[in-house]
Amino acid sequence: MDGRGPRRRGGFSPYELTEDTPVYVISVAAQLSGLHPQTLRQYDRLGLVSPDRAAGRGRRYSARDIELLRQVQQLSQDEGINLAGIKRIIELENQVAALQARVADMADALDGAATAMRQREAAVHASYRRDLVPYQEVQQTSALVVWRPKRQQSD
Repeated sequence: MDGRGPRRRGGFSPYELTEDTPVYVISVAAQLSGLHPQTLRQYDRLGLVSPDRAAGRGRRYSARDIELLRQVQQLSQDEGINLAGIKRIIELENQVAALQARVADMADALDGAATAMRQREAAVHASYRRDLVPYQEVQQTSALVVWRPKRQQSD
């Protein structure tokens, strides 16, 4: 699994080329990445770079795949990292990217909820009656008040 998600995003024409559009056959991808076609097949078997497949099961690489192939080559040759380590690095980078996207989605949802809460609070405040007098607390005394009803006088 390469963690790229869906190839086509909403709103794009099926004929529009993006960096995720699989257009390069293995010989062209090998030439663009500076690797041998057999190396690309090996990377596919190991799950390092997983190109799409054409109807005849031929591999089709995208510009993002080519960039990933170059990154694998750089990590392997320049940094001396073995292929298992490179696979783990790629998995972790994909996981970090997915988590960052999730955090951004959650932050957007939180902002939306905070805005809705402020709007509801403003609506409640707007509904207050303005003719009410503020309450002032009466001091307690020890006085006792007795109420007696007036007696009616009989004529």
